[in-house]
Order: sequence, then C-alpha cells, then structure tokens
Amino acid sequence: MSEAIKGESASGLSQSYASSSGGSSNFKRSVAYKFKIGQVVGGNQVFDADKLNYIEINNRRVQRVNIIANVIDKYLQEGEKNYGTATLDDASGQIKIKVFGEELGKIKELNQGDTVLVIGMLRSWNNEVYVTPEIIKKKDSKYLFVRKLETDLDMPKEMDRDKIALLRDGILDMIKKAEEAGGINADKLITDLKESPDIINSEIKKLLEDGAIYEPRPGKLRYLG
Repeated sequence: MSEAIKGESASGLSQSYASSSGGSSNFKRSVAYKFKIGQVVGGNQVFDADKLNYIEINNRRVQRVNIIANVIDKYLQEGEKNYGTATLDDASGQIKIKVFGEELGKIKELNQGDTVLVIGMLRSWNNEVYVTPEIIKKKDSKYLFVRKLETDLDMPKEMDRDKIALLRDGILDMIKKAEEAGGINADKLITDLKESPDIINSEIKKLLEDGAIYEPRPGKLRYLG
C-alpha cells in the first residue's frame, strides 16, 4: 500500500491509504495534532482499563501527535530484544519516543542536537507518556520556531461572555430537542452551531460537570435536567 497525505493544518494531519490498484481503502488514521510537548505531557490522560485511550488537550481527544523537537538523548539496546528510545525537547517539555524490534532502525541515525518531526501514537507505561513513532524526519532547526507560531495561533480563542451564554443555551436546547431520538452526537452540535469546535467542546464539558447533560457513550449527549 502507498501512503497518501490528504492535508495538513495548524491543528493536525490526517491520512488515508490507497491500494496498489489505485482505489482508496476505508481505513483512516486519527488526526495527528500539532502540539507543544508541554501541552501533551500536561494534558488530561483518559484510560480504558489500563490502556491510554486519549489525552484531552484544548478540548480535543488526542491519540496521535505531530511534534517538532530536538533530540537530547538516545539509548539503543541490540541483541535478542531490540529496543531504543530518543528523548525529545522543544523548550516546553520533554517526551520519549520508543521503538521495538525491527523499528529500531527509525532512530539509529538520530544524533544529539538533531531537530526532528515525529508523527506517532501516544502511549503510557508506568505513569510515563511516550510516543510510538510512525514517521521520523530530520528538519532544519528553524522549524522549531515555525511550529511554535503554529501552536500559538491554534490556541482556543476567547469569546464574549454574552455570546458564550447564548451558545451554551443553544447547545442545551439542541440536546433537549434530541431526547426523543435518544440524544445527539457532539459532532452534529459542532456542525450545526458553526462556532469554534474548541469553545463548543468546552461548553459541553461544563454542562457535563454541572450535571445538566450526560454522555451515555463517547460523543453521544443526552439531557439530564
């Protein structure tokens, strides 16, 4: 299969896969969001049993990340069990990438001081968040500054209090009206209300915390009163 990158925005990167015959498969990876390392390690970790499900960052449920940082340390163990780590630092925090088995080659050529772009899945082990890399590319150090600008621009924008109150009422009204249908998907609220997804998700979270609504399953919202 050949990999086709569909598009890249300030928030992340989505991918689809095309078969060798040219047709598109149904498999899609989750968005690889662009965040500073400090935002990733400081986010709210949500687990399913003992497995990290996602990290909540700026009201987004993040499973994959797109990080640009400097390599400050590397460890390789070769032999019966191949294993390696590289520690990344972008001045906001540090995180490790971990590779196993045949994947060891992904970090063999990395050196201390290299600037790299890493796209991969978030994992957790022994209370430590790390990344299992899918893509590692060396970059010019200027990209660290570019990424800082991107992540700063993507921070949630503030909204006037009166507008937030109206938005909150609108969210609650839509959830109430959807009760007969068994609730409403959060994605539909975002589509219909046409406001910032981050702000809508923030208000949904507040309504959940206030006990006005509940979430019988991820992404499905119902009115509680």
